[in-house]
Amino acid sequence: MEGGQQSADKTEFTECWRRSIQSPYIMRLALSAGIGGLLFGYDTGVISGALLYIRDDFEQVDKKTWLQETIVSMAVAGAIIGAAFGGWMNDKLGRRKTLLMADVVFFLGAIVMAAAPAPWVILIGRILVGLGVGMASMTAPLYISEASPAKIRGALVSINSFLVTGGQFLSYLINLAFTRAPGTWRWMLGVAGVPALVQFILMLSLPESPRWLYRQSQEDKAKQILSKILLPNEVEEEIKLMHESIETEKAEEGLIGQNLGQKLKGALANEVIRRALYAGIIVQVTQQFVGINTVMYYSPTIVQFAGIASNSTALALSLVTSGLNAFGSILSMLFVDRFGRRKLMLVSMIGIIVCLVALSVIFNLAAHHSPTISNKDTLSFGANSTCQAYTKTPNFSSWNCMQCLQAECAFCSSSSGEFHPGACLASSKSVRGVCHDHHRVWFSQGCPSRIGILAVGLLGLYILAYSPGMGTVPWVLNSEIYPLRFRGLGGGIAAVFNWCSNLIVSESFLSMTKALGSSGTFLLFAGFSFLGLLAIYMLVPETKGLQFEEVEKLLQKGFRPFPFDKKKEDIKEKEDNKEKELKQQGVV
Repeated sequence: MEGGQQSADKTEFTECWRRSIQSPYIMRLALSAGIGGLLFGYDTGVISGALLYIRDDFEQVDKKTWLQETIVSMAVAGAIIGAAFGGWMNDKLGRRKTLLMADVVFFLGAIVMAAAPAPWVILIGRILVGLGVGMASMTAPLYISEASPAKIRGALVSINSFLVTGGQFLSYLINLAFTRAPGTWRWMLGVAGVPALVQFILMLSLPESPRWLYRQSQEDKAKQILSKILLPNEVEEEIKLMHESIETEKAEEGLIGQNLGQKLKGALANEVIRRALYAGIIVQVTQQFVGINTVMYYSPTIVQFAGIASNSTALALSLVTSGLNAFGSILSMLFVDRFGRRKLMLVSMIGIIVCLVALSVIFNLAAHHSPTISNKDTLSFGANSTCQAYTKTPNFSSWNCMQCLQAECAFCSSSSGEFHPGACLASSKSVRGVCHDHHRVWFSQGCPSRIGILAVGLLGLYILAYSPGMGTVPWVLNSEIYPLRFRGLGGGIAAVFNWCSNLIVSESFLSMTKALGSSGTFLLFAGFSFLGLLAIYMLVPETKGLQFEEVEKLLQKGFRPFPFDKKKEDIKEKEDNKEKELKQQGVV
């Protein structure tokens, strides 16, 4: 039961199925705890659809890009705090109590968001939900790992990863289901409390992690729980391994010190840990700076950037990207042990860069071929409805839809069709109503485009390139690259970098699209991705099939990729030849 989180191969899945039939209790435990992953995924996906309707209800949200970004990113900020306190709570209170507390906080946050009378109340709810997600996202895989038979641990922990992407897919289904219901976004955000309530009820009947109980000197309770999980002939061996592991940890704590500051100082002074942190942090930061969470948080908005105005259509198309993300997580389970962590990430990064560059080109073409503005049509709506920036510009005859949107106005399509010259109007709720009364389509996020659907297809390819590689492998790598005594600390540091990078990207995405345009933003992400590809190639070793001790030895020697490894080999060969010559001369 000791060791890091592992990825599952086909043999583990077969054994997992067999053991689950013999003992359904194991699967009940994994699925119940795995709802923590579902909460994580649901919250990531649900806000993307809800934001469309929050903008409709609150004009200040629609007009202020920074407020939209803050509504999205407050959950990430809460998750950083939740993850930081979650580590302490796991050690102090236990895994089960931490999950129960996460459910309570998440449920309260969902209720606050659903009942919010103003945007600032939504922000409070998002922070509460984030705290719950932060605690659950790190506790659920830990609980499953420590309460699983060693042979099928990877397969059971993979359930949590799959439920994250499953939660995202479910959120889009829920979003789509409530598009025509009164209160739209309130139902979308409020339903999030249901899985938290279900998990709370299920966890009340489940035990604490046996490893945590053993560490608290509750050996009898730990043995009783293990007897339900393991086969009769496995219990004593597992107790023995658990005893040895915990005694080793206690001895190391005595040498290093239990104080967090002492542990951190000891880790940074160790060359092996520093090299492991370089690799672990690089893959976590790169995972976020390829722009994935902008796609998950703002997927319907990005679809609207491509020129699809309908909220419900944007949500339906976003459902496809979410489904592809779930499918990609299944591919990762099958291929990560076959092709290796490093190779899968490098191939994934190349695919991501190609898709981002292609998306940049598509959005650029769409911007330059958007419908022109009809001065006659615009003025027909009256002076109070006309875009003020349009009326003041001397060259209004050269304006098109994209220039209208960049002036923070909106495009009301022609009655003859979306691709014909239309009106540039003030972006307000009342003017939008007038446009709809004329049976026209209102565009405030993107312009009508004949190639918009191609951008949606490229988003799907981007997800397929990301999910099997950069989507899951960074978490696998961080579970196995650190020596045992620093695994929790190292993984925690890398996770904080991941959440902080997530916060930076999600908080700045809409501002970047406003400043650089959709094309420039995706090109910028492609540049970040290229730097990430170089960093992964240079600093991240392959850990596939290596024991933890072998990984540590690899880091001690230092990793050098081709062609730099040749130089290292040449130096070693020269040293060996010199040593042989000295031996022959009798000097050595």
